[in-house]
Amino acid sequence: MTASTAERVARRRAALRAAGLRPIQIWVPDRAAPGFAAEARRQSALIAAQPAPRAEDDAWEAAAMETLRDPG
Repeated sequence: MTASTAERVARRRAALRAAGLRPIQIWVPDRAAPGFAAEARRQSALIAAQPAPRAEDDAWEAAAMETLRDPG
């Protein structure tokens, strides 16, 4: 007898939890929403108008990325 979809999903979720993972829910902007494109252009223009990162900023980012790569 085959397992129901709910049983398979429950087993899969239990296996993921046993592996140390947990589910999360993420809400993202609706690209089809009225005004999305205009707001995206507005935010992009604000980012583009920012000064270039300083060398100190690059060093902090590199250190952060190294920590993410090797947390131990």
